[in-house]
Amino acid sequence: MKRFLSFSVFCAAALALSGCGQQAGSLPDDPYEPVAYSLYPIPDDAYVGDTMPFVTEDNTLELYYLYDTDHNGQAYHPFWKYSTKNLYEYKDHGLALNFGQMGDPDIALGTGSVLQDHDGLYHIFYTGHNDYGNNGKGKECVMHATSTDRENWTKIPEDTFFSPDNYSKDDFRDPEVFWSDEENCWWMLIAARENTQGGVVARYTSDDLKTWEFKGPIFAPMAQYMCECPDLFKMGNKYFLTYSWDCVTYYAVGDSPTGPFSVPADNVLDGNNFIFYAAKTAEFNGVRYLCGWLGRAGLSSDSGFYQWAGNMLNHQLVLLEEGKLGVREPETFAEYFTEDKPFKAVKKEGTVKIKDNNIDVSAKEGSYALADMGTRAPTVMLECDVTLGENGLAGFAFGGSEADPSWTVLCLNTRENKIHYEGTEIQDLHKYDPEAFTRFDFNGPGEHHVKLVCENEIVVMYVDDTKALSSRITHSTNGAHIGVFADGSSASFRNITMKLPE
Repeated sequence: MKRFLSFSVFCAAALALSGCGQQAGSLPDDPYEPVAYSLYPIPDDAYVGDTMPFVTEDNTLELYYLYDTDHNGQAYHPFWKYSTKNLYEYKDHGLALNFGQMGDPDIALGTGSVLQDHDGLYHIFYTGHNDYGNNGKGKECVMHATSTDRENWTKIPEDTFFSPDNYSKDDFRDPEVFWSDEENCWWMLIAARENTQGGVVARYTSDDLKTWEFKGPIFAPMAQYMCECPDLFKMGNKYFLTYSWDCVTYYAVGDSPTGPFSVPADNVLDGNNFIFYAAKTAEFNGVRYLCGWLGRAGLSSDSGFYQWAGNMLNHQLVLLEEGKLGVREPETFAEYFTEDKPFKAVKKEGTVKIKDNNIDVSAKEGSYALADMGTRAPTVMLECDVTLGENGLAGFAFGGSEADPSWTVLCLNTRENKIHYEGTEIQDLHKYDPEAFTRFDFNGPGEHHVKLVCENEIVVMYVDDTKALSSRITHSTNGAHIGVFADGSSASFRNITMKLPE
């Protein structure tokens, strides 16, 4: 009798892991300690605002940014700087360029760009902002500073200029300066607002980086109030223009650097609501990165609403079919996540089959299925292949700890062709519309390759190296478990791996 009972217990445990049965089980909570942000840096008691990437001659990626706090005064947003050689280790250089004095055009600093001229001198072109209007000239202008070492900068007030006629005096910002081989001169792109066309990307040219000639707009979508933080680059045979508004980073595409630029049907690479904003690009080690920020949490955590500025967030750009871009995690993350993390899985709800590192979940309309894979590590990268049923919801779930047994879910939504997360508990998923989302066309191949990169509460999901959804999921921290689910449908999660940093 004792031998039979022992065998039964052994068999039940094996069935829970192998999928030979349907018994529900439980997994213990593992210890959880938050880590210092390594992938998504943030300064102490402050936040990362708009980023300005620059690649040095010794092959270092420097990321200047607007330094934002919860206690900004009349003067605010100095430039601070990080640098990295691999996008997972950052050096904090602190203050790079300070705001001006009361009465100066740059009592507040706005976004700009950093470059090196042909003689080796470094330049910052940036936005000067003064809410008092600079004696009628306008609140915003373009300003200039130079340096020989990128640590000590000298402002050149005489190079300051304001918006041209028929353009808003108060919306004239975010200069992006680069050398144009096609025209053998320097280009400056500026986010501006023309009186009849609305938000545009204006172009200036210069031979000496001091005197600038206005050439008119190269992009006028007639859609946004402004096209903030414009950037222009070439991938493949196309030119891409990135810009930001509506709490979103967009892109447009053209056949030449002067346009015309068209807007793809879906020109968003990450989510809405300040999920990923004000991104500019840099080519680093032969790879182009899209460098922006993930906003800090809004009035309540996991609500899907974010505030301006937060952690630095860099995506690697991928050239898809002609004229389309995608994003993936930086390929250097493979050097960071090198330790395999074995895991067990158990059924929590619904029909669940588990075998090795493969999990199938299915549920009828009005119900859900859920498998638990144990405590989510503070820093982890999960990778798997997902096959989704038609017209359903599936994805990843967070919760189920002894301290908080509830579960919230990060959704692959084939019903609405969206990816989303908004802190809704799994049983209430159909009661609310998604707030934090990006669109994704699930009408293609049935299997999708998914990666989750997690660091503390930041969870970034990449699908097919095409789209990202960046989130802050506090419900995934403090010992919460991670699982997979399906709601009113079926889903197969194959070849699941988890990797940790050494």
